[in-house]
Amino acid sequence: MYESILKHVNKHIKLSEKERNYFKSVLVSVQIAKRKKLVQPSTLVKHEYFVVKGCLIGYYLDDNGKKHIIQFAIENWWIGDFDAFYNGVPSKLYIEAIEDAELLAIQYDDLQQLFETVPKFERYFRILVTSGFISLQDRILSSLQNETKVRYLEFCKAYPNIEQRVANYHIANYLGVSAESLSRVRRKLVKNSDFLM
Repeated sequence: MYESILKHVNKHIKLSEKERNYFKSVLVSVQIAKRKKLVQPSTLVKHEYFVVKGCLIGYYLDDNGKKHIIQFAIENWWIGDFDAFYNGVPSKLYIEAIEDAELLAIQYDDLQQLFETVPKFERYFRILVTSGFISLQDRILSSLQNETKVRYLEFCKAYPNIEQRVANYHIANYLGVSAESLSRVRRKLVKNSDFLM
């Protein structure tokens, strides 16, 4: 259960055995079934979640009830409503499992205590936040500059093999294009051998 998260952490910071054991002690195992919601709007968010197994989406519904997917989370990704978690405000997002999922959760107070007890974890989470911000900026710029094909290939690079795990309409929603448009792009890529499955 802890092997994947410790391996992920180890890419960024080195922990002693004592520090690893302390970190494991503040993590809680969570199982969530496909189509179940982990977070809903207008609720307080007390945890962030690391995906051990499965796939989840973070999305919001606009005033017309239209879904807008803002994040996928597969193995070794963190997911949560970060504004709600860090600022103590009600959630604006839904987080839903689109596959049965196994997660590790960390509670806000435990995270703050982790920073006090093992300060190097501030570096780990700072690296994640910085990387997430850069990815978000790149995604916005790509949506402004690039055609659907380029955006889809960037998506597949960011989420390896996910196109085989999630519905076409989910990916299209994330990219901000119609499912029909994305299907045409995918057919052309396969036909032209530009896209290696």
